[in-house]
Amino acid sequence: QVQLVESGGGLVQAGGSLRLSCAVSGRTFSTTVMGWFRQVPGKEREFVARISWNGMFTYYTDSVKGRFTISRDNAKLMVYLQMSSLKPEDTATYYCAGFTVPSTNARDVGAWGKGTLVTVSS
Repeated sequence: QVQLVESGGGLVQAGGSLRLSCAVSGRTFSTTVMGWFRQVPGKEREFVARISWNGMFTYYTDSVKGRFTISRDNAKLMVYLQMSSLKPEDTATYYCAGFTVPSTNARDVGAWGKGTLVTVSS
């Protein structure tokens, strides 16, 4: 069973940067596709990015391409989301996710963190 704990959220001005971290526990981490979702109140959880088990392949939703970078350190059991050129519409609670299969669908996530709030002011 994979357990996930996010950190790094906070308040940032538009145009600024934040790095989210996800600490992972669980023996299967090094073979698990990992990702990030985000959610605002009243809306469905939205896929943001995912990364293959070896870090070689990444995939992003169109709205964050060129601004966000997902990475992982299997030795440290960590997943990161570097966010740059932040916009007010990036404001959301961000969730770290462990996929059961490579996907962009929340139904294919087998493990969730509790989330970290990112607020981007205009």
